[in-house]
Amino acid sequence: MTTLRTPGPTLGVVGGGQLGRMLAEAAAPLGVDVVVLDPTPDCPAAPVASDQIVGDFDDEAGVRELAARADVLTFEIELADQDLLERASDRSGTPVHPRPETLRLIHDKLVQKEALEEAGIPVPPFRAVEDADDVRAAIDDYGAPVMLKARTGGYDGRGNVPVESTAEADEALEAVAGPAMVEAFVEFEREVSVIAVKGDGETATFPVGENVHEDEILRETIVPARSSPAVEGRAREVATDVLELMAGRGVYGIELFEVSGESAADGPILVNEIAPRPHNSGHWTIEGAQCSQFEQHARAVLGWPLGSTVLRGPTVSTNLLGDGAENRPAALRNVDRILETAGAHLHWYGKREARPLRKLGHVTVAGDETDEAEDLLETARRLRDAVTFE
Repeated sequence: MTTLRTPGPTLGVVGGGQLGRMLAEAAAPLGVDVVVLDPTPDCPAAPVASDQIVGDFDDEAGVRELAARADVLTFEIELADQDLLERASDRSGTPVHPRPETLRLIHDKLVQKEALEEAGIPVPPFRAVEDADDVRAAIDDYGAPVMLKARTGGYDGRGNVPVESTAEADEALEAVAGPAMVEAFVEFEREVSVIAVKGDGETATFPVGENVHEDEILRETIVPARSSPAVEGRAREVATDVLELMAGRGVYGIELFEVSGESAADGPILVNEIAPRPHNSGHWTIEGAQCSQFEQHARAVLGWPLGSTVLRGPTVSTNLLGDGAENRPAALRNVDRILETAGAHLHWYGKREARPLRKLGHVTVAGDETDEAEDLLETARRLRDAVTFE
């Protein structure tokens, strides 16, 4: 193995949102500089990154500049252009991790599901739809409701439309406004996720987290998940199988359903979606694990040894979302309640505008072996509900 030294290399990141911000925070102690490309001047990552290139994610000149200044390219958002990354990598010789072909597979949810199914990885029943008649046919076959999904561009629940009956098919397709697919609703006990890491000849998985969603947006993650050891073991097995399908090093957020009833015919775990980057459901790792998902991503894409994924103790993370019905300047009040609570940690993302349900930060409550996850969850909810936005 090549001897590693610090100060170290420069990591070029397409995207400068909260994930880029936390990635830069984790890379700095390793002696790794981070340069981000983002269209928003003074983006959330800018205060902690070494530099920002202001440009759109498909700005060829911007991506080429990023590649020229970096030793490795990565991305914190799936809106990165895989073809442009590939061209910039070929021109500069700067590798991209995860590989552009992984981003290409992930971009289209239908292609993603087809690849998973072909690899023998369990997924809910799904199909492509071209028109309202196709949606109605899917409802006839799968039963109501079904989930209509935009094949590209959707995140945080955007592009996902539940369809309760055949009468709603036309309206749902109009809401998706583009190529779509349908998935059967599954009977699930809980939604869980595994943050998995693919390094240079090694892989690792973090403990299974239990996720609580509302309006298709993640609100809380509880670790360890309130599942049986057998289910948690199966979730990690499935996550490892997913890693084998992915090309390139890095962190992958793998969202799963823990299912029951008829949905469990192929086992208790089905794959929902995959993110080829650090994931909201892994934010708990900053305080709750020996090595955070963000440090792991930096290590992995650089080809450095991975860190330990061992859980320090039960941990709960809860998102701080923009409230109200209108956009307004973002300012958080009552943070003293968080700061004065033992084991509680505030993460503010540096966004200037509070939009309804926009992710503006998160609160993590970390415990030890004597703490119960239920108690930590109650504390996290109390702290979250106490803060207000101006």
